[in-house]
Amino acid sequence: MSTALVLAAALLLALLIDRLWGEPPVACHPVVWMGRALGACGARLAPAQPTAQDYKAFWLAALAWSALAAIVLIVATTLQWATWALLPPWLVAPVLALLLKPLLAWRMLHDEVQAVERALAQSLPAGRERLSWLVSRDTSALSAQQVREAAIETLAENLSDSVVAPLLWFALLGLPGAALYRFANTADAMWGYPGMRSGRYWQWAGKWAARADDVLSWLPARLTALLLAAAAQRWPQGLARQARQTPSPNSGWPMAAMALLLGLQLAKPGVYALNAGARAPSALDTRRALKLASNTVLTLAGIAPAAIIFVTWILP
Repeated sequence: MSTALVLAAALLLALLIDRLWGEPPVACHPVVWMGRALGACGARLAPAQPTAQDYKAFWLAALAWSALAAIVLIVATTLQWATWALLPPWLVAPVLALLLKPLLAWRMLHDEVQAVERALAQSLPAGRERLSWLVSRDTSALSAQQVREAAIETLAENLSDSVVAPLLWFALLGLPGAALYRFANTADAMWGYPGMRSGRYWQWAGKWAARADDVLSWLPARLTALLLAAAAQRWPQGLARQARQTPSPNSGWPMAAMALLLGLQLAKPGVYALNAGARAPSALDTRRALKLASNTVLTLAGIAPAAIIFVTWILP
């Protein structure tokens, strides 16, 4: 019971730290370190020209991913063990919270989506430029409607990737689980592309990273959709059908839930149209989406501690 209470307290404290102070400095941010290591490895693994059936690149990238993931797990496990073993009991939850916080990013996500709407209010080019901070797609030709749709889609998708998923894996496997998920998600963002990116061809070198993230994000994506529905206090009819429209097996679930619950169309030109035929989002809808996402995080904060206590104490 004491272990469950400590983990539950650490989760809530991590959310509070995120709310009050946001992201730690870049120099001591573990996700930034992960990104630098992945960038250094990726520059040596992915070829500069398109290749067909490049199994060598696939297996070298898989080995590099596994080696880096092992390092992340060893470091996270050591830090968690040291926290429990070496610190007085009253310090364990706060220190675990400080270690967990960099692995989630709700305040930054909220503020960046809000910044896109503020920039769009100034001008369309300003909105496009600010959106480019959030998405990897080309934003130079997007309309105001498409900028808003992309911002709301990113809010929904990253609500899963940056908040629900790391906290779920922390609840299940402690700090190592959250750290491994954050590494896998960062690797997918940097390597998991089906073509050219940043002068490198990732069709084969990025497959392992993409599939690993798909596996680890499967449950959190669907849980995020359920949490959005709980926060809205109604079920989004047709959710599964809409979610299957996206190429990703996971990102469609929170995005479709957001589209259906807000009564909006969210589309990526030439790729998918969620809740097609519904009205286009307005500036008010961006605020509605942020409010729904905020309520979803509050719902998660209320449910997660009880779930941790149930899993670690009531179940054998």
